[in-house]
Amino acid sequence: MGVKIAKAMGHHVTVISSSDKKREEAMEHLGADAYLVSSDAEQMQRAVDSLDYILDTVPVHHPLEPYLALLRVDGRLVMMGVIGTPMQFVSPMVMLGRKSITGTFIGSMDETAEMLEFCKDKGITSKIEMVKMDYVNKALERLEKNDVRYRFVVDVAGSKLHD
Repeated sequence: MGVKIAKAMGHHVTVISSSDKKREEAMEHLGADAYLVSSDAEQMQRAVDSLDYILDTVPVHHPLEPYLALLRVDGRLVMMGVIGTPMQFVSPMVMLGRKSITGTFIGSMDETAEMLEFCKDKGITSKIEMVKMDYVNKALERLEKNDVRYRFVVDVAGSKLHD
């Protein structure tokens, strides 16, 4: 959704992923302008000082320095993935480029309503996989295996529920 919304706002969007697996989806289906493989040192080096913002959605501990290096002067790394361990970074990476690290969960009710209205006006929809109630256990197994693109929605009304 972040890619779609940023594009609708007129931004140049680069998707960063650890492998090439999501490239086609990011470029063809989400509308990203560029794709960067974080495990490719050469690609990462070419992208140094090229981004204004990074929305970091990774929910596990990871080094911040490779991403901080991608930010331009006054760039901002926005942490959105909940990580249960302390984050560490080398302070000159932030200080030398006047970069900042911040975080967010979700906006206020008014901001959420504004974003939903924006999505409606721009025709932005989320990618979901609709499942019936009898598939919920399988869906949970797939969630554990990270085999979901991007959200499951349970069709309660369409499921045959017994009293």
